[in-house]
Amino acid sequence: MDWNEELLRSNLAGKAIGHKVYYYPETGSTNDEAYRLAAAGAPDGTVVIADSQSRGKGRMSRIWHSPAGANIYTSVILRPPLKPAAAPQISLVVGVAVAELLELYCPGRVELKWPNDVLIAGKKICGILAQMKTAVKDVDFIVVGIGINVNIGKNEFPGEVKNIATSLSLEMGKEISRLDLIINLYENLAKWYKKLLQNGFGIIKEKWLELTPMIGKDVQVMFLKERICGKAHDIDEDGALIIITGNNERLKVSAGDATVIKGNG
Repeated sequence: MDWNEELLRSNLAGKAIGHKVYYYPETGSTNDEAYRLAAAGAPDGTVVIADSQSRGKGRMSRIWHSPAGANIYTSVILRPPLKPAAAPQISLVVGVAVAELLELYCPGRVELKWPNDVLIAGKKICGILAQMKTAVKDVDFIVVGIGINVNIGKNEFPGEVKNIATSLSLEMGKEISRLDLIINLYENLAKWYKKLLQNGFGIIKEKWLELTPMIGKDVQVMFLKERICGKAHDIDEDGALIIITGNNERLKVSAGDATVIKGNG
Protein backbone atom coordinates (compact mmCIF):
# COMPACT_ATOMS: atom_id res chain seq x y z
CA MET A 1 0.00 0.00 0.00
CA ASP A 2 1.64 3.24 -1.15
CA TRP A 3 -0.75 5.50 0.75
CA ASN A 4 -3.05 5.51 3.75
CA GLU A 5 -5.52 7.94 5.28
CA GLU A 6 -2.98 9.48 7.65
CA LEU A 7 -0.44 10.10 4.87
CA LEU A 8 -3.09 11.67 2.66
CA ARG A 9 -4.40 13.94 5.40
CA SER A 10 -0.95 15.13 6.51
CA ASN A 11 0.16 15.88 2.93
CA LEU A 12 -3.05 17.69 2.00
CA ALA A 13 -3.64 19.75 5.16
CA GLY A 14 -4.36 23.37 4.31
CA LYS A 15 -4.50 22.81 0.54
CA ALA A 16 -7.17 24.50 -1.57
CA ILE A 17 -8.20 21.09 -2.87
CA GLY A 18 -7.81 18.25 -0.38
CA HIS A 19 -8.03 20.25 2.86
CA LYS A 20 -10.92 17.95 3.78
CA VAL A 21 -10.36 14.25 2.93
CA TYR A 22 -12.76 11.33 3.06
CA TYR A 23 -10.83 8.11 2.45
CA TYR A 24 -12.37 4.66 1.91
CA PRO A 25 -10.56 1.34 1.38
CA GLU A 26 -13.60 0.49 -0.77
CA THR A 27 -16.76 2.34 -1.73
CA GLY A 28 -19.47 1.89 -4.31
CA SER A 29 -18.61 5.08 -6.22
CA THR A 30 -16.58 8.08 -5.08
CA ASN A 31 -18.93 10.31 -7.11
CA ASP A 32 -21.98 8.99 -5.26
CA GLU A 33 -20.26 9.55 -1.91
CA ALA A 34 -19.04 13.04 -2.86
CA TYR A 35 -22.50 13.99 -4.15
CA ARG A 36 -24.03 12.94 -0.82
CA LEU A 37 -21.42 14.97 1.10
CA ALA A 38 -21.89 18.01 -1.14
CA ALA A 39 -25.67 17.88 -0.73
CA ALA A 40 -25.06 17.88 3.05
CA GLY A 41 -22.96 21.05 2.75
CA ALA A 42 -19.34 19.85 2.31
CA PRO A 43 -17.19 22.84 1.24
CA ASP A 44 -15.41 23.62 -2.03
CA GLY A 45 -12.20 21.57 -2.29
CA THR A 46 -13.43 18.55 -0.31
CA VAL A 47 -12.15 15.26 -1.79
CA VAL A 48 -13.23 11.64 -1.64
CA ILE A 49 -10.61 8.97 -2.34
CA ALA A 50 -11.09 5.21 -2.56
CA ASP A 51 -8.60 2.39 -2.97
CA SER A 52 -11.25 0.47 -4.91
CA GLN A 53 -14.82 0.92 -6.12
CA SER A 54 -17.50 -1.72 -6.52
CA ARG A 55 -19.67 0.47 -8.77
CA GLY A 56 -17.21 2.86 -10.40
CA LYS A 57 -18.90 5.18 -12.90
CA GLY A 58 -17.80 6.15 -16.37
CA ARG A 59 -19.66 8.46 -18.71
CA MET A 60 -22.89 7.45 -20.47
CA SER A 61 -23.70 5.04 -17.57
CA ARG A 62 -20.65 2.88 -18.26
CA ILE A 63 -18.77 0.97 -15.56
CA TRP A 64 -15.25 2.16 -14.59
CA HIS A 65 -13.04 -0.85 -13.76
CA SER A 66 -11.75 -0.10 -10.25
CA PRO A 67 -9.46 -2.79 -8.72
CA ALA A 68 -7.70 -2.19 -5.38
CA GLY A 69 -4.08 -1.18 -4.90
CA ALA A 70 -3.50 -0.01 -8.46
CA ASN A 71 -5.10 3.25 -9.54
CA ILE A 72 -6.52 6.60 -8.47
CA TYR A 73 -10.27 6.93 -7.91
CA THR A 74 -11.18 10.31 -6.52
CA SER A 75 -14.01 12.83 -6.62
CA VAL A 76 -13.67 16.54 -5.91
CA ILE A 77 -16.45 18.84 -4.71
CA LEU A 78 -16.35 22.28 -6.35
CA ARG A 79 -18.69 25.23 -5.82
CA PRO A 80 -17.82 27.56 -8.72
CA PRO A 81 -19.78 30.83 -9.17
CA LEU A 82 -21.00 29.75 -12.62
CA LYS A 83 -24.28 29.58 -14.47
CA PRO A 84 -25.36 26.00 -15.30
CA ALA A 85 -24.73 26.59 -19.03
CA ALA A 86 -21.03 27.18 -18.26
CA ALA A 87 -20.67 24.09 -16.06
CA PRO A 88 -19.05 21.98 -18.87
CA GLN A 89 -16.03 24.29 -18.52
CA ILE A 90 -15.20 22.42 -15.31
CA SER A 91 -14.66 19.07 -17.10
CA LEU A 92 -12.25 20.77 -19.49
CA VAL A 93 -10.41 22.45 -16.60
CA VAL A 94 -9.93 19.06 -14.96
CA GLY A 95 -8.82 17.51 -18.26
CA VAL A 96 -6.18 20.21 -18.70
CA ALA A 97 -4.96 19.79 -15.11
CA VAL A 98 -4.65 15.99 -15.47
CA ALA A 99 -3.03 16.15 -18.91
CA GLU A 100 -0.46 18.74 -17.84
CA LEU A 101 0.45 16.58 -14.84
CA LEU A 102 0.77 13.38 -16.90
CA GLU A 103 2.98 15.28 -19.38
CA LEU A 104 5.63 15.30 -16.61
CA TYR A 105 5.62 11.49 -16.75
CA CYS A 106 5.20 11.00 -20.50
CA PRO A 107 6.37 14.22 -22.23
CA GLY A 108 4.86 14.92 -25.64
CA ARG A 109 2.59 11.86 -25.59
CA VAL A 110 -0.49 13.07 -23.69
CA GLU A 111 -3.63 14.12 -25.57
CA LEU A 112 -7.12 15.30 -24.69
CA LYS A 113 -10.24 13.93 -26.35
CA TRP A 114 -13.47 15.91 -26.10
CA PRO A 115 -15.28 16.07 -23.81
CA ASN A 116 -13.20 14.61 -21.01
CA ASP A 117 -10.84 11.73 -21.76
CA VAL A 118 -7.07 11.86 -21.33
CA LEU A 119 -5.05 9.62 -23.66
CA ILE A 120 -1.44 8.52 -23.94
CA ALA A 121 -0.38 7.32 -27.40
CA GLY A 122 -4.06 7.16 -28.34
CA LYS A 123 -5.05 4.92 -25.41
CA LYS A 124 -7.26 6.03 -22.54
CA ILE A 125 -5.47 6.60 -19.24
CA CYS A 126 -7.96 8.85 -17.45
CA GLY A 127 -11.70 9.41 -17.45
CA ILE A 128 -13.54 12.35 -15.93
CA LEU A 129 -17.19 12.41 -14.88
CA ALA A 130 -18.85 15.63 -13.72
CA GLN A 131 -22.25 15.76 -11.99
CA MET A 132 -23.95 19.04 -11.16
CA LYS A 133 -26.63 20.26 -8.79
CA THR A 134 -28.16 23.66 -9.47
CA ALA A 135 -29.69 26.16 -7.07
CA VAL A 136 -32.24 28.47 -8.74
CA LYS A 137 -30.25 30.01 -11.63
CA ASP A 138 -26.73 29.17 -10.42
CA VAL A 139 -24.57 26.10 -9.86
CA ASP A 140 -24.87 24.83 -6.28
CA PHE A 141 -22.02 22.34 -6.63
CA ILE A 142 -20.22 20.16 -9.16
CA VAL A 143 -18.76 16.78 -8.25
CA VAL A 144 -15.90 15.79 -10.54
CA GLY A 145 -14.86 12.15 -10.56
CA ILE A 146 -11.34 11.39 -11.81
CA GLY A 147 -10.10 7.87 -12.54
CA ILE A 148 -6.44 7.49 -13.51
CA ASN A 149 -4.90 4.15 -14.48
CA VAL A 150 -1.61 4.16 -12.56
CA ASN A 151 -0.17 0.70 -11.83
CA ILE A 152 -2.67 -1.63 -13.47
CA GLY A 153 -1.15 -4.26 -15.81
CA LYS A 154 -2.39 -4.99 -19.33
CA ASN A 155 -3.88 -8.35 -18.34
CA GLU A 156 -5.81 -6.77 -15.46
CA PHE A 157 -7.98 -4.69 -17.80
CA PRO A 158 -11.33 -6.24 -18.76
CA GLY A 159 -11.32 -7.76 -22.24
CA GLU A 160 -13.40 -5.03 -23.86
CA VAL A 161 -10.95 -2.27 -22.92
CA LYS A 162 -7.64 -4.16 -22.94
CA ASN A 163 -6.60 -2.78 -26.34
CA ILE A 164 -7.89 0.77 -25.88
CA ALA A 165 -6.65 1.55 -22.34
CA THR A 166 -3.23 2.01 -20.79
CA SER A 167 -1.63 2.94 -17.47
CA LEU A 168 1.33 5.05 -16.35
CA SER A 169 3.30 1.97 -15.29
CA LEU A 170 2.72 0.32 -18.68
CA GLU A 171 3.90 3.45 -20.49
CA MET A 172 6.93 4.02 -18.24
CA GLY A 173 7.93 0.44 -17.47
CA LYS A 174 8.00 0.98 -13.71
CA GLU A 175 5.68 1.38 -10.74
CA ILE A 176 4.50 4.90 -9.94
CA SER A 177 3.83 6.39 -6.49
CA ARG A 178 0.10 6.98 -6.22
CA LEU A 179 0.63 9.25 -3.21
CA ASP A 180 2.91 11.62 -5.16
CA LEU A 181 0.55 11.56 -8.13
CA ILE A 182 -2.60 12.38 -6.18
CA ILE A 183 -0.95 15.20 -4.18
CA ASN A 184 0.30 16.75 -7.43
CA LEU A 185 -3.08 16.16 -9.08
CA TYR A 186 -4.93 18.19 -6.45
CA GLU A 187 -2.25 20.90 -6.58
CA ASN A 188 -2.48 21.20 -10.35
CA LEU A 189 -6.27 21.12 -10.32
CA ALA A 190 -6.29 23.92 -7.72
CA LYS A 191 -3.99 25.97 -9.99
CA TRP A 192 -6.19 25.63 -13.09
CA TYR A 193 -9.45 26.05 -11.13
CA LYS A 194 -8.10 29.31 -9.73
CA LYS A 195 -7.16 30.46 -13.25
CA LEU A 196 -10.72 29.79 -14.41
CA LEU A 197 -12.26 31.74 -11.53
CA GLN A 198 -9.83 34.67 -11.75
CA ASN A 199 -9.18 34.96 -15.49
CA GLY A 200 -12.10 33.23 -17.20
CA PHE A 201 -12.27 30.30 -19.61
CA GLY A 202 -10.03 31.74 -22.36
CA ILE A 203 -6.74 30.49 -20.90
CA ILE A 204 -8.25 27.04 -20.25
CA LYS A 205 -9.56 26.83 -23.80
CA GLU A 206 -6.17 27.80 -25.23
CA LYS A 207 -4.38 25.07 -23.23
CA TRP A 208 -7.05 22.48 -24.04
CA LEU A 209 -6.73 23.18 -27.77
CA GLU A 210 -2.93 22.79 -27.50
CA LEU A 211 -3.40 19.30 -26.10
CA THR A 212 -6.04 17.91 -28.48
CA PRO A 213 -5.41 16.37 -31.94
CA MET A 214 -9.13 16.53 -32.82
CA ILE A 215 -9.46 20.05 -34.21
CA GLY A 216 -9.48 20.11 -38.01
CA LYS A 217 -10.24 16.39 -38.27
CA ASP A 218 -13.38 14.57 -39.31
CA VAL A 219 -15.20 13.30 -36.24
CA GLN A 220 -18.39 11.56 -35.30
CA VAL A 221 -20.27 12.27 -32.09
CA MET A 222 -22.67 9.70 -30.68
CA PHE A 223 -25.27 10.78 -28.13
CA LEU A 224 -27.95 8.27 -27.19
CA LYS A 225 -29.05 7.09 -30.66
CA GLU A 226 -28.08 10.24 -32.51
CA ARG A 227 -24.98 10.41 -34.70
CA ILE A 228 -23.44 13.69 -35.88
CA CYS A 229 -20.55 13.78 -38.36
CA GLY A 230 -18.42 16.68 -39.51
CA LYS A 231 -15.12 18.46 -39.02
CA ALA A 232 -14.16 19.44 -35.47
CA HIS A 233 -13.72 23.20 -35.72
CA ASP A 234 -13.31 24.59 -32.18
CA ILE A 235 -14.71 24.57 -28.66
CA ASP A 236 -16.90 27.45 -27.59
CA GLU A 237 -16.86 29.50 -24.40
CA ASP A 238 -19.07 26.97 -22.59
CA GLY A 239 -16.84 24.04 -23.54
CA ALA A 240 -19.14 22.66 -26.25
CA LEU A 241 -17.60 21.17 -29.42
CA ILE A 242 -18.22 23.14 -32.63
CA ILE A 243 -18.62 20.91 -35.70
CA ILE A 244 -18.89 21.99 -39.32
CA THR A 245 -21.01 19.46 -41.23
CA GLY A 246 -20.69 18.45 -44.88
CA ASN A 247 -23.45 20.98 -45.66
CA ASN A 248 -21.30 23.72 -44.09
CA GLU A 249 -23.71 23.89 -41.16
CA ARG A 250 -22.19 24.96 -37.84
CA LEU A 251 -23.37 22.75 -34.97
CA LYS A 252 -22.75 23.14 -31.25
CA VAL A 253 -22.51 19.78 -29.48
CA SER A 254 -22.73 19.85 -25.68
CA ALA A 255 -22.68 16.12 -24.87
CA GLY A 256 -21.76 12.79 -26.41
CA ASP A 257 -18.82 10.58 -27.35
CA ALA A 258 -16.57 12.12 -30.02
CA THR A 259 -14.13 10.01 -32.04
CA VAL A 260 -11.85 10.91 -34.92
CA ILE A 261 -12.86 9.09 -38.10
CA LYS A 262 -9.81 7.08 -39.14
CA GLY A 263 -8.13 7.63 -42.48
CA ASN A 264 -8.54 11.41 -42.62
CA GLY A 265 -6.20 14.24 -41.88
